[in-house]
Amino acid sequence: MLELRPNCEWCDRDLPPDSAEARICSYECTYCADCVETVLQNVCPTCGGNLTPRPIRPKTNHRAGKALGLAHHPAATARVRSPWSPEEVRAQSERLRHVVPGER
Repeated sequence: MLELRPNCEWCDRDLPPDSAEARICSYECTYCADCVETVLQNVCPTCGGNLTPRPIRPKTNHRAGKALGLAHHPAATARVRSPWSPEEVRAQSERLRHVVPGER
């Protein structure tokens, strides 16, 4: 189950569970759409994969008898910051941004 991290790991912008601006990689590294476009160039600084819109977890349970929705599976509260320097991010992005995600 996705953690739904609460912030952009680069600029620390709040990304609540219902944010349409949240982007994630396959390892759940989380960034805002602006940082993905302007800084990361759609390259995850950790794994080198692409970043896609994070799904929005429903606020309420829509299935009787099931424990679903944010009430049962809340978003993470621990803020995460990228361990990579601007130089490392720039180098990773420049090296991989022209390679289609399926070929990375």
